[in-house]
Amino acid sequence: MKNNPKNLVPSEIIINKIFLIRGKKVMFDKDLSKLYNVETKALKQQVRRNQERFPGDFMFELTKKEFKNWKAQIININDLSLRSQIVTSKRGGSRYLPYVFTEQGVAMLSSVLRSKKAIQSNIQIIRTFTKLREMLLSHKQLREKIEKIETKYDQKFKTIFQVIKKLIQEKINLPQKEIGFKIKK
Repeated sequence: MKNNPKNLVPSEIIINKIFLIRGKKVMFDKDLSKLYNVETKALKQQVRRNQERFPGDFMFELTKKEFKNWKAQIININDLSLRSQIVTSKRGGSRYLPYVFTEQGVAMLSSVLRSKKAIQSNIQIIRTFTKLREMLLSHKQLREKIEKIETKYDQKFKTIFQVIKKLIQEKINLPQKEIGFKIKK
């Protein structure tokens, strides 16, 4: 089956839907349902019907406190109407706490949601998770190399930075010359 580029969701959109909760990179049920083009209620229903496929390291329900903290962070990031995206009760609180899915949980969703759109979206999401993991790994390796170089050349760098600081300080203490043209009268 060939992927139609028109149907693929850009990786940037998917990356913006990945959050760090309980030390795990997760996606919310409402975001996944939009990407899969199914109602959140239907997605949750399929998950409940197939609970044995979704252990705690694949998917979990947020606590009220976690959800409240997450909403506060999101509202601070962008003042979009989050209220319209969350099912609310008449009292104004959320009626249902969201499910969040780890990368493995997202992969498992493909076994319970079988539409073509869900399969295409799932492939794109898994590719994005993989790309994100590769980026984090390369940054980690780069950081480790820099730290290794710093320890190896620490004394030489200290000397260089001391000279640079001295030059900057001397330049600050110099009287400033006026720049530009002067017209003689």
